[in-house]
Amino acid sequence: MIYTLYHVHDPMCSWCYAFKPTLDELRKKLNSNIKVVHVVGGLAKHSDKIMPQDVQEKIENIWYEIQRVVGTKFNHDFWRDCTPRRSTYLACQATMLARYENKEEQMIEAIQNAYYLNAQNPSDASTLINLAKQIGMNEKKFEEDLKSQKIEDDLQNELNLRRSLNVRSFPSLILKYKKELYPINIKYNDSESMLEQINDMVENSYF
Repeated sequence: MIYTLYHVHDPMCSWCYAFKPTLDELRKKLNSNIKVVHVVGGLAKHSDKIMPQDVQEKIENIWYEIQRVVGTKFNHDFWRDCTPRRSTYLACQATMLARYENKEEQMIEAIQNAYYLNAQNPSDASTLINLAKQIGMNEKKFEEDLKSQKIEDDLQNELNLRRSLNVRSFPSLILKYKKELYPINIKYNDSESMLEQINDMVENSYF
């Protein structure tokens, strides 16, 4: 039997960034009949508006909270060096375009490192185009595809998938077999706890 473990995330979600090391540990321990599938959740629609100051401060405080709770490192120069916008759809589309070339993992990591460690803005197409080049994608083709109607439509289909999984927060893990869905409790520093949940579901044939 093949099970699907959906990882619902947004490449510009700070809690998703904090979760990545533990998710990577979990994936190494999963049985071979469990397939991990990334689903972009789409935190914020396309926008050219500068993020209001109070929202900037709220998000930066979340970074401090994550650093305290999980131990994740952040480069707070982003809030001084960049012009923050509440806009993540473009980064989601970039992740999907990379998926089509089997470079999804590299793009997720590239976006997170650019945003959280190198104080670059993944809400900007120019940042994403540069990251695509860095991971070996065709720069011109990526730029054209990023503003195409097809990737807009593909993103909407993926957002519909996220809704069908009943996911409203990121990151989320959903184990699926046939038509049954089972949410896994996220543990940011404990891959074993999540592995036990998954194995218990599989071994006891709850599905």
